[in-house]
Amino acid sequence: MQTGSGISILEGIAIGRIRYCGRKNYGAGERLHGEPLQELKRFEEARELVQSQQRELYKKAAEAAGERYAEIFRLYAAILEDATLLSKIRRRIEEEKLTAENAVRRSLDEIGRQFHEMEDPYFQARETDILDIRNSLLESLSRDGKETGLKPERSGEQMILVGDDFTPSDTVRLDRTALAGMITREGSVNSHTAILARSMNLPALVQCEEVSADWEGKMAVLDGFAGKVYLDPPKKFLDSMEKRRQESEREQTALLELRNKPTVTRDGKRILLGANIAVLSDVEKAKENGAETIGLFRSEFLYLNAFKEPSEEDQFQAYQKVLEEFAPGRVVIRTCDIGADKKAPYMNLAPEENPALGFRAVRICLKRRDFFRRQLRALLRASVYGNLEIMIPMITSVWELRECRKLLEECRRELEQEGISVAERVPLGMIVETPAAALCAEELAAEADFFSIGTNDLTQYTCAADRQNQNLGDFFNPRHPAVLKEIRMAVEAAHRHGIRAGICGEMGSDPQMTEILLKMGVDELSVNPSSILPLRKKIREISLKTPEEPPLQ
Repeated sequence: MQTGSGISILEGIAIGRIRYCGRKNYGAGERLHGEPLQELKRFEEARELVQSQQRELYKKAAEAAGERYAEIFRLYAAILEDATLLSKIRRRIEEEKLTAENAVRRSLDEIGRQFHEMEDPYFQARETDILDIRNSLLESLSRDGKETGLKPERSGEQMILVGDDFTPSDTVRLDRTALAGMITREGSVNSHTAILARSMNLPALVQCEEVSADWEGKMAVLDGFAGKVYLDPPKKFLDSMEKRRQESEREQTALLELRNKPTVTRDGKRILLGANIAVLSDVEKAKENGAETIGLFRSEFLYLNAFKEPSEEDQFQAYQKVLEEFAPGRVVIRTCDIGADKKAPYMNLAPEENPALGFRAVRICLKRRDFFRRQLRALLRASVYGNLEIMIPMITSVWELRECRKLLEECRRELEQEGISVAERVPLGMIVETPAAALCAEELAAEADFFSIGTNDLTQYTCAADRQNQNLGDFFNPRHPAVLKEIRMAVEAAHRHGIRAGICGEMGSDPQMTEILLKMGVDELSVNPSSILPLRKKIREISLKTPEEPPLQ
């Protein structure tokens, strides 16, 4: 029995026959020798056709996964209206005398590389979205843009789709009734393809190096719990995995029963359980999983998914939608955590030798105050549409937080003078994600309205270990005694000043750390939406009256 390993994006079991789908190659065409008007016409016709296709894919995705998860196709259609991108493609056709294919490929590959070079996995995954648009345009230009759905070879049989990678368009075009799971050689857990697969409840593996065209037609079992795929399994093994698949479905049904139940320990301690989200479509997933708050909305996606800085109006509309979607629940929006590894070309940020220690987050905001004011004004304008709290990242000292509050109040006065309504109170909190913030927690708690502890960066800076460096896995230790001491210091300082302290980093969803964190006094855990129900089950089984055990080392 042949096996393969990958990274699971959804726990579950899929059983079906492999359908291999190879990567498509698109020609770029030759350099023009004549008049470019015909190429411009070809490009415009292709663009209109692809926009029409994206509208159809939106409808199909909405039916399969829900409207919130279908929003990616509206984004794709909007990108094809972007003036900067269109100008770049047209200039290459008119001035550089490139074919439409060549101009499209060069322009979109250039944008894709910018995302690929970012260190943050979420934004790296946006490269796939850019390539999806590129491929759709190239398909249309080659007159190969027909909508097709991959079907199983045998009627009624389930299939597991395998390939190098798939785009969101590929995923939605599939015959969902026959699709049991997906496996890719490349891909990312943060890609929109992965997000769509999760929303469609499809077990899937990414980064499975063993993927091969030779798998075509073989019976397979995809184990999303273990991150494994088994090819041509013997009947006894197949039967046991089918039994496990049915048990998994029953367990998931049981978890769903906890969706609207309170997050309370066995001895009555109420814990707030929230969701970390990055895009509007994540709100629905948070609600489906019973999130009590949005503990972290990463506003930087607005900047990194755009070709130019979002205007105050663009930001206002995005924040308004998130607040309205989750009302009356609380939504904590983190101000723009951009810079260093998360670069937007239009911001003209200089290269840095130590980007994690460089010009980023609040440092950009306090140095480029007009940039920060646009976001603060947009947030305040949106505050009347829901329950908003604002959170500042990368705070290391009291003066930074005071300056942020001063700017926020200045923006409030400006809006009121303009006759624009603002919520009576918008709490201003901060992320504790540096040793400096943890060591100054007493002073910062006197200034902040709440703390949220970012355990990813806190671990990175405390252990002096780059969290993106795969060679430092043994040294990047969230359970390091120093990290845990810093968390306890922050929580205790917060409580002495009457404010809450939560966790918004990956440690919050680690079941081995849940009891330790709650016994430290953590009030709130904010995690990926898919982690909420398992975490609620875990918390409801914990008694905080039992003696505190030392953390795992």
